[in-house]
Amino acid sequence: MINAVLVFNNSGQPRLTKFYTQLDTAVQQRLISEIFTLVANRPSSSCNFLPLPPLLAPSKSSTPAPASSTPTDTPSLITYRHYATLYFILISTSTESPLALLDLIQVFVEALDRLFENVCELDLIFHFETLHAVLGEMIVGGVVVETGLDKVVRGVREQGKIMRRSGNTGGRSGGLGGGILGGFGLRGG
Repeated sequence: MINAVLVFNNSGQPRLTKFYTQLDTAVQQRLISEIFTLVANRPSSSCNFLPLPPLLAPSKSSTPAPASSTPTDTPSLITYRHYATLYFILISTSTESPLALLDLIQVFVEALDRLFENVCELDLIFHFETLHAVLGEMIVGGVVVETGLDKVVRGVREQGKIMRRSGNTGGRSGGLGGGILGGFGLRGG
């Protein structure tokens, strides 16, 4: 299960925070700060996986768990990718494959690339509804429901058409355009 999706800029300012598990706001703020500090201070040659900081890591209870217990839905892993000026971070349980999570981040970024032309951090700020729409096409309630790039992009574009038909765009196409990978230093495809 995905417990949270976070996007930070290089200065640590959150550009997206989506929690799929209930947490107190103060705990969320401390967690965001701790995770950014951990991720930003890692050398670029380090792997993209980290254990969750003690703030949310499962506590050791005095009652030992049965030997046959299955993995729990307790958040335990941070998976991240750094593209140009943005960090894309997932907090997940041990039941999720870390490599699949890296692929999920890649699809998320590529979907944004197809929807924005020459995307930059400001696009994510001013067109946050598109950012949330992409995330909503991929993850529902903490469960990954779609990783097909074409299906995600098509779904978000269809949402944009519905918004335009109802007159909610204020004269602009809702930020749905054409490319991001160039903006994040990746090769286009």
